[in-house]
Amino acid sequence: MAVSDVAVSAQSEMVRASALVGAPVDDGHGGPVGRVEDLVARLADDGYPPVTGVLARAGEREVFVPVGRMAAMGSGGVMLLPGGAELSEFERRPGEVLLMRDVVGRQLVFIDEHHRGRLVRASDIELALRGGTWVVVGIDAGPRSRWPWRRRSGSARIVDWAHVEPFLSHVPTSRLGLRLRWLVQLHPGDVADLVEEASPDEAEEIIRAVSEDRDFEADVFEELDQEHQLELVGKRSDQQVADLLGKMAPDDAADLLGEIDRARREPILALMPPAGGQRLRNLLSYNPQSAGGMMSPGGICVPSTTSVSDALERIREDRELPETFDSVLVVDEEGRLAAAARLLELLRAEPTAAMGTVAHPDPPRVRTGADLVEVTLIMTDYNLTTLAVVDDDDRVVGVVTIDDVVEQLVPENWRRRAEAED
Repeated sequence: MAVSDVAVSAQSEMVRASALVGAPVDDGHGGPVGRVEDLVARLADDGYPPVTGVLARAGEREVFVPVGRMAAMGSGGVMLLPGGAELSEFERRPGEVLLMRDVVGRQLVFIDEHHRGRLVRASDIELALRGGTWVVVGIDAGPRSRWPWRRRSGSARIVDWAHVEPFLSHVPTSRLGLRLRWLVQLHPGDVADLVEEASPDEAEEIIRAVSEDRDFEADVFEELDQEHQLELVGKRSDQQVADLLGKMAPDDAADLLGEIDRARREPILALMPPAGGQRLRNLLSYNPQSAGGMMSPGGICVPSTTSVSDALERIREDRELPETFDSVLVVDEEGRLAAAARLLELLRAEPTAAMGTVAHPDPPRVRTGADLVEVTLIMTDYNLTTLAVVDDDDRVVGVVTIDDVVEQLVPENWRRRAEAED
């Protein structure tokens, strides 16, 4: 919803922050106090931030005019209540920001009603008088914004403040920053896109917010391009990198570790749990462009006597399965691939049926050394989203999922074109 719609329905007075800058401050008796330089708002709480006062220039001094001293405020200026103590020097307080200095001209995170995120730039700020209190209700996102807007004053495009979150790490006195509960509304891929589009300081603020949830942080790192992964990892200790890799999907973790300086790899691996470190060492032994290099270790492998209900329970319990997983593999006593059943088939089968009676024998598979072309053709021919990877003895060592293949197939110039169109 455009903020102008909200404001009109509330029948509230509105003014732009820029219209107040330079406006006179009157002492209430017709005498000049100074001129407005900025507006102070409290952003520490949820909802529409209240204006707590204005920063005014009074001769050589910067003074703070609290809202409690104001009789009126508008585009014509600020009028003070008569009397009262002398205005004090301005001093930033925790939770507060200067709207023109700290927000206007800077980027904010915009999240639409479909929970898709994007960066927008505030060219101005919209204020509304609600219940006797001036509050920040929106931003002018500028003429090039793609987001829902309503034309006002020429090319202005107003976005409701309820859908934006400002970057504030550049205002250390505010003690504020992007909030995790705001970013977790987004898919990790959308957060990664924000990191890649943001400035270095903004990207750090995003990552600092998501690092409060280690699992979500790992999901975001998996979606980042290699350049940003390495830049961010370069700023972390070996222990922090080891913890991060331990939360990432094994194939993505191996890809990232493979790009880290060799001198740093072994110390990082040594800080990981033994099983996790060895798993990454095994993956690093394969060519990154081969099935072994693309695969996720393991998968769901069960004996033929396992019931369908038990196989489904294995799926529920395995938290490391890729989102695109869709097949349960049936193996013999030696771990060799014998059959496979897709998830939809299992959901339709009798829960007590044995996997050996439901699964299809001799399913498609590739060796660890298979190249991208072979993997892609087999998955295309059999309409697979999950393909078993086996060693030379036909024992299952992992699975390649369709997202791993697509990632390898997308040409780099497509990514550059998408960035240019943004």
